[in-house]
Amino acid sequence: MDSNFLPDDLNAVIRQHSEWLATQLHAQRESLFPPDAAKQMRRFTSGEAAALLGVNDSYLRKLHLDGKGPSPEMTKANRRLYSAADIQSLRVLLEKNARKPGDYLPGRRDGDHLQVIGVMNFKGGSGKTTTSAHLAQRLALTGYRVLGIDLDPQASFTALHGVQPEYDLPDGGTLYDAIRYVDPAPIASVIRKTYIPNLDLIPGNLELMEFEHETPRALSQGNAGLFFFRVKEALAQVDDEYDVVVIDCPPQLGFLTMSALSASTGVLVTIHPEMLDVMSMSQFLRMTADLMDVIAQSGADMSHDWMRYLLTRYEPTDAPQNRVVAFLRTMYGDKVLNAPMLKSTAISDAGLTKQTLYEVERSAFTRTTYDRAMESLNAVNDEIAGLIRQTWGRP
Repeated sequence: MDSNFLPDDLNAVIRQHSEWLATQLHAQRESLFPPDAAKQMRRFTSGEAAALLGVNDSYLRKLHLDGKGPSPEMTKANRRLYSAADIQSLRVLLEKNARKPGDYLPGRRDGDHLQVIGVMNFKGGSGKTTTSAHLAQRLALTGYRVLGIDLDPQASFTALHGVQPEYDLPDGGTLYDAIRYVDPAPIASVIRKTYIPNLDLIPGNLELMEFEHETPRALSQGNAGLFFFRVKEALAQVDDEYDVVVIDCPPQLGFLTMSALSASTGVLVTIHPEMLDVMSMSQFLRMTADLMDVIAQSGADMSHDWMRYLLTRYEPTDAPQNRVVAFLRTMYGDKVLNAPMLKSTAISDAGLTKQTLYEVERSAFTRTTYDRAMESLNAVNDEIAGLIRQTWGRP
């Protein structure tokens, strides 16, 4: 009898395949990021650095010639390259001489409350993690102090930031440690610096599912209290240290998502403009509204500063998609972000090496493909940054 058709011990097969895959992913990471398997942010051209700072390249050149700020790396062609740390140092320098506060450091001022953005949808493939990762990185690169939280047990957001859950988180280290019901840890103990200045990370792994399993038990025993406040209460411990928190929520409406929703000041719902996805979103919105009613009846304030829909993986030449987009814009008006996130091979190819587009050199793609994708990403993320500033009462 063909061995391929012999009965399998399913548990043993799954465990073996899991171990094989984890080993191969670890080997891939070590080959991509030697010698210590740690990711590093690429260097930026002077034009890119100037755009991130909001100044002219000629002004950046003058600062360099005058010996002000960090010294950029010089290529053989005498071109200036700036690290992300260089850009942050220049940002601080420019802020000292700015005409008004916040010209170069756009974060919170006295009286501004922490912005917590929950990125959610319970349908896989809606671009939720891609959106979360690029948003967190763009905000950090433009001067905001950002905390990225991976609340998805699948941990794709974590992997994009150079952490492999199977190898790097053997003994916890996720938000679960800070929100569990027995002996919760200080949230600061699970926050780790990333290779991007201004961006810290709370990684995720399968351990997050423990919160989904423990909450019903705690509720039945009367020990859960207002369980949906646990993320909010944990974030309160580090409120003064960040301007924005970006939460990549799990693709389900469970206890983790409910707690993230209660902590959020802004909600971003990702939508792939296909009819099946819109039908799924209808169910998502109905269930979310019902859950928010239940939470509100328990005494929680479920008001948010803003809520927006983001069109993802959008193809402007796709006629059926355009009809769906027109339908959504007619129905929801300005609740749909003006800028869509375009479908791009550049973003997909960057993901193959567990990188975002902000981390990949422009030379890795054709110029048109890269520029088109980057323009789309920046338009989306800068529109969201505009919502944050409006919430703080700024133009």
